[in-house]
Amino acid sequence: MNKVVVTVIGIQKDAMGEENRIEFVTTGTHYFKNGIHYVLYEDSEVSGMEGTSNLLKISDHHVTLVRKGAVSQEQHFELAKKSSSVYRTPYGKLTLTVLTNKLDICYGSISGNIDIVYELSIDGHWQSENQLQISVCADAETYSHMN
Repeated sequence: MNKVVVTVIGIQKDAMGEENRIEFVTTGTHYFKNGIHYVLYEDSEVSGMEGTSNLLKISDHHVTLVRKGAVSQEQHFELAKKSSSVYRTPYGKLTLTVLTNKLDICYGSISGNIDIVYELSIDGHWQSENQLQISVCADAETYSHMN
């Protein structure tokens, strides 16, 4: 496992054109197994999901985000495909459906960038267009051990 720094930027635009943006930086771990990159990190208070662990599964053409903790969900992103999941909160469950309009994955051995643009529907009703940008960088300590 390698220590990494994870930067997450989320931009949400609703039907009225109003934009909400969150950005946070955290530490995490990365490993590579059977052709898939795995990145584990904790959500922060900034995202509104403090106490939630995240696992990104990154392949060449597909990203899966698994959340466990205060909320739980497993969401799949694949270009031009719809994917539904159950979003569980302490207050109840919602069905989330995403249609992935853009999926750019540029990943090296440890570090990489992911850019996802998707439409979000909740319980069958369109809610917003979203952009999720995730940057994963080997931290300085990890990098110094590699050289």
